[in-house]
Amino acid sequence: MLDGKVAIVTGASRGIGRAVALSFAENGARIVLNGTNDRLLRDLRDQIRDAGGEAVAVAGDVSDSKTAEKAVLVARDAFEKIDILVNNAGINTRSSTLDMSIEDWQRVLDVNLNGTLYFCRAVLPMMIAQNGGKVVNVSSTTAKTAHKNAAPSYGASKAGVNYLTMHLAHEMAKHNIHVNAVCPGPVETDMSEQWSADYRGAVRRTVPLGRLGTSKDVADVVLFLASGMSDFVTGETINANGGTYMN
Repeated sequence: MLDGKVAIVTGASRGIGRAVALSFAENGARIVLNGTNDRLLRDLRDQIRDAGGEAVAVAGDVSDSKTAEKAVLVARDAFEKIDILVNNAGINTRSSTLDMSIEDWQRVLDVNLNGTLYFCRAVLPMMIAQNGGKVVNVSSTTAKTAHKNAAPSYGASKAGVNYLTMHLAHEMAKHNIHVNAVCPGPVETDMSEQWSADYRGAVRRTVPLGRLGTSKDVADVVLFLASGMSDFVTGETINANGGTYMN
């Protein structure tokens, strides 16, 4: 589905980002892997190469705009173009509004929202020059409905990602650039490992499909949005949450 395509995937060292990178590689894409854990990135790069794929690793924090600039330069040097950007890097904290520190508020917005903007601004000029591209932002169901177990910074940052998705889709449509988002719900990732067994069971019972999602469940939606199968889809925020939030 992605033969000949070049993709940048942020937050690729684990969880959803790792699943996306592996799925893309299996489908023929050459990949620039970004994350903050250099060892895990290199391990993933080597795994993709051992399977016959092509990948390079660029460690760095997305909250620093220079990380996006570096990733674009590496993609240009290694693969000469960028067809797909997946903004997956994200963090969460769990505190009430009054208990949350201003530093935590700012940090979550810096990574989740500002990091998404930095990578879009770095990649879009190349996509405009190519007259085409796919941007997929990994958001959250929390952007659409309040959740007592997420800090307000998380929901606010992801709501910002959803608006940015729509805005860029409208702005970039004339350049044949599609911009969409995926909004996962309860998914087994590093973030969910902190859940107690009781809480995990309670969450599972709220899911109409009767199970928690997997990173692959989300990666499959990202693959659809990154591929030619979604060529008439832009500006959408697609829920992948087992029916826990429907709109």
